[in-house]
Amino acid sequence: MTKETNTNIAHPCFDKEAKHSHARVHLPVAPNCNIQCNYCNRQFDCVNESRPGVTSTVLKPFQAFEYFRALEDKLDNLSVVGIAGPGDPFANAEETMETMERIKAEYPDKLFCVSTNGLNLYPYIDKLAKVGVSHVTITINAIDPAITAKVYKWVRFNKKVYRGIEGAEVLLEQQLKCIPALKGKGIIVKINSVIMPGINDEHIVEVARVCSELGADVFNCIPMIATKGTEFENLQQPDSKMVFKTRMQVSEHIELMSHCSRCRADAAGLLGKDLKDTHVMLKEFAKREPFTEEERPYVAVATREGLLVNMHLGEAKSFYIFRKSPKGFQFVEERQSPKAGTGDNRWLDMARLMKDCRALLVSGVGENPKAIISSCGTRIIEMTGLIDEGLDGIYNHKPIRSIAKQDAFRCGSNCKGNAQGCA
Repeated sequence: MTKETNTNIAHPCFDKEAKHSHARVHLPVAPNCNIQCNYCNRQFDCVNESRPGVTSTVLKPFQAFEYFRALEDKLDNLSVVGIAGPGDPFANAEETMETMERIKAEYPDKLFCVSTNGLNLYPYIDKLAKVGVSHVTITINAIDPAITAKVYKWVRFNKKVYRGIEGAEVLLEQQLKCIPALKGKGIIVKINSVIMPGINDEHIVEVARVCSELGADVFNCIPMIATKGTEFENLQQPDSKMVFKTRMQVSEHIELMSHCSRCRADAAGLLGKDLKDTHVMLKEFAKREPFTEEERPYVAVATREGLLVNMHLGEAKSFYIFRKSPKGFQFVEERQSPKAGTGDNRWLDMARLMKDCRALLVSGVGENPKAIISSCGTRIIEMTGLIDEGLDGIYNHKPIRSIAKQDAFRCGSNCKGNAQGCA
């Protein structure tokens, strides 16, 4: 059975009940920002601080993809892939789009979302829809330029820096036109507004009204954190009465989100229950270097006849090796599988056998061999179907109809072996 795209998966940031069952990950691939908020200080290395704009490290797209694959093996309920900084996704548009395209090609069933200030979002809406982004969050703190100008120190748009009212008008024009454009693509839109006492606390209800009329689906009122090193570090933080009043006023115009955890740019796990060791994983993946086309030009396939991917890793006595050529996909050779019955040594030997292969296509694989071979740099993709479809996905970054975890053959279901490497 193949894994199909599931657009009905609940998003924990948009569905309160889903926060208990659906995990998400924020991939920190966007370090740069195109505006300077007076309440924001992006610290990349603080593991003990939980707020937007904070991450343990920044990843390149290929590192983020490998990190995501490791989390996918670690979490059975990882449903949502998000990009929320630590800067803005569309001040780093190439990195943002490449990351999502890489993951979408191998995991078409995942939900994809981005959180942005909206300044440079509009030119990428068609591409977001094409890659399958289903949820977009835009932070809009005011719709009055006089108030907006108090929130931002500067705005950089089309390689020019704007300040004051002029910057506010540029930002608002770009933000507001994105809402109907996103809705025209069937994308769910959430608006974030940061409550800043004496700045916009009495104005947020107007933001909600205008955004609702433009088509926004849900609204999130976020209490400002007085962050050290910012213009607003001495501004009084909103108390519970102000937050409650603001949320009640907003709820008269639009559906309200009430369970926001103000997630870090590298958050991973259930909402409010993030994994504790991800900062270690992040720093490890941030050290990885990409392989070149010359280092890993091949793809290995577990196949019976050379046409279909139809063999479990452990039962394959040999692997067909392919490469991409100007005339299409070319068969290179057949390689014999390492001898069975040697436990984990077999998988280490197999990893060495595949050292020039960027991927290995199989119909099923156990967790242990998958972890060992993947750690040596060869992606293992579980799929069934034509070899050419798998090769097209690997070389041309297209979706691969991978088999779902619960449908894949698992060592132990019918296995009579002795855990010594698929004897």
